Amino acid sequence: MHPVFQSSRRDFTFGPWKLSAAQTHIMKSAQAERLADELHMPSLPEMMFGDNILRIQHDRGFGIEFNATDALKCVNNCQGMIKVACAEEWQESRSETEHTKEVVKPYDWTYTTDYKGTLLGDTATLKVVPTTEHINTEKLKAREQIMFFEEVLLFEDELHDHGVSSLSVKIRVMPSSFFVLLRFFLRVDGVLIRMNDTRLHHEADKAYMLREYTSRESKISSLKHVPPSLFTEPNEISQYLPIKETICEKLEFPEKLEPKPEASLETMCVK
Repeated sequence: MHPVFQSSRRDFTFGPWKLSAAQTHIMKSAQAERLADELHMPSLPEMMFGDNILRIQHDRGFGIEFNATDALKCVNNCQGMIKVACAEEWQESRSETEHTKEVVKPYDWTYTTDYKGTLLGDTATLKVVPTTEHINTEKLKAREQIMFFEEVLLFEDELHDHGVSSLSVKIRVMPSSFFVLLRFFLRVDGVLIRMNDTRLHHEADKAYMLREYTSRESKISSLKHVPPSLFTEPNEISQYLPIKETICEKLEFPEKLEPKPEASLETMCVK
């Protein structure tokens, strides 16, 4: 039995920005099967929230949103060597073999995604450019009133009771800025822990957002000095996971703002 989720939608205005967080029920099986076919995946995560969304949109139409369907488009459909090795190690760590056929599939059964958000806009969109500028974490630690906060679960799968794979996004809005954390968290019991974090920060007086993507990963065998109780706590375990990749970008606002267009979507994946 899946837990029952109550539908909700919350909107907040931050200057010229409209922030929307929508949460509703798990995608129905027939709809999930159709989407899996479209994505060329044997199956979707057990709890797939296809209508859950966090959207940040300027009153001129451009912006960014976070949704589960676009995130799954960034999953590698062709299982790589790391995935195969991981699956084999998982099998070897199990005394039973009943899940062997379920583990080795021709796709990334962990649903690992490097999704960083979906750009919104038609004639005007955010321009993504590399940068050496980092999000000022010290400024974020300053005590400011939190005017709006929301956390949205996009998908979750318990990997046949041998771990967890989840994607969630949360936003907090202060008087001077808003901050977003999109987190993919993977734990394969006895094998590895992986975290892909995307942080997004916009200060009200700036004509851009800063976006930082960080990928961390460690085998469980390399975490013997860490209390196992932390393996289920992403905020606690992250400091023990070596960084595998970091990408820093500026999302620059359009130089000339056109009249408000209808929003169209462009999925941003890092490959």
